[in-house]
Amino acid sequence: MAINPWWAPLVLNRMIDPLTRNVRIQAAELAGMKMGEKALDICCGTGALALHYARIGVIATGVDQDPRVVQVADRNRRKQGLSNASFQTANALNLPFEDSHFDHASISMAVHEVGRAERDIIISEMKRVVRKGGSLVFIDYKVPLPPIPSSYTSRVVELVSGREHNRCFKDYIQQGGLDELLKKHGLQEGARGELEPMAVVQALNSKG
Repeated sequence: MAINPWWAPLVLNRMIDPLTRNVRIQAAELAGMKMGEKALDICCGTGALALHYARIGVIATGVDQDPRVVQVADRNRRKQGLSNASFQTANALNLPFEDSHFDHASISMAVHEVGRAERDIIISEMKRVVRKGGSLVFIDYKVPLPPIPSSYTSRVVELVSGREHNRCFKDYIQQGGLDELLKKHGLQEGARGELEPMAVVQALNSKG
């Protein structure tokens, strides 16, 4: 998986997280999260989504391969006094959790950042660590991107994030985005929300 650019912790914490509050609310509501359930946020960045889960009473865990953003996430957790949230450095391709450990798992704006083989592994890992019938929540770009100004801004952001990053973004669009990935992995959409150009898609874990 690609390494975040040097500016990622600051931009995520100060700019992106405040703008995506509505997405976090939708993710928890679409998943039907209840107090006391366990949820995992993969590629958690500075922890905004996992911390939202914790504020509504969910036992939240966030993982990210970048120790810099994990440090920021844990600092945010301490500032908010949330003892039911935790963060650790881990790779989404090999999650350090037992099978069926969580009731829910989410991944936000990270599927488009990796190649096709890695997308498949990440989704398989999500299915593995979530109990049968639990919720999988995917937040990523709508495909095709809607013809609105924020879509053009997103294209620029992906371009300046680096050659490999931009290659994966273009391939994600070419592959058909979340809809095609869910079909490939035998996941049926249960509910959908949006904050264009992003989509929030919930599916029940159908593992045997």
